[in-house]
Amino acid sequence: MEVLTAIKRVPETGAKIVLTDDKQHIDTSSLGFTFSPHEECAVEEGVQLVEENGGTVTALTLGEEDATEQLRSAIAMGADDGMLLPTDGEEWGPKATAKAIASAIEEQKPDFDLFLFGNESADAANHQVGVRVAEQLGVPCITGIKDLEVDGDTAVAKREIPRGEEVYELDLPAVVTVKEGLNEPRYPSMRAKMQARKASVEHVEPEAVDDELELVELEVPETDDSPAEILGESPEAAGDVVDVLEDLEVL
Repeated sequence: MEVLTAIKRVPETGAKIVLTDDKQHIDTSSLGFTFSPHEECAVEEGVQLVEENGGTVTALTLGEEDATEQLRSAIAMGADDGMLLPTDGEEWGPKATAKAIASAIEEQKPDFDLFLFGNESADAANHQVGVRVAEQLGVPCITGIKDLEVDGDTAVAKREIPRGEEVYELDLPAVVTVKEGLNEPRYPSMRAKMQARKASVEHVEPEAVDDELELVELEVPETDDSPAEILGESPEAAGDVVDVLEDLEVL
């Protein structure tokens, strides 16, 4: 089985985001980087499937040269090799990103059986790249998956819904976008991390296309630092709780 997992270099989850003065970029001078929890699960799922069925896992990312750090993290988790589609550091939109990924797949290694994406990236959360790649490759796609099994040329994917789940059966090759909770990503050993530092990463030049989007400015969401109000510690507080829920239009 040949599996591709796509990841994206993003600021560390939970880090304080500071924008540049022109509000066009994130100030990364004091940030660490990672890839999203959804994508960690995608890498882990690919590794587990190959451990069960044989084959290889390729981790792929589009980004600046520093993104090889995230590819090596995926290799330390068990991916066999990495592929970087290098950019000049500018953010590519979902249309251009998907076009570059799909073109690289078609040109470099068109025989993948399964393409695993995070349901959305931890920064832009566009929910688009996996779907767009599937459209360009002409393969079936299912999103928001938290359970996946592969049997020969068929994948069975399950999506959680209120009070149950939806079950989908897909012929391979196929694109599956997964969510955190699909599995428990392994923590790579120090030896695996050292070996990953020596692993080669293939560079494939992507073709830039017009994304037909224009970034006006970035905006950091407002934070509420006001203290929490304790409504009570006994059943008598239930009425106040109901009032709060009604104000929030939950009830």
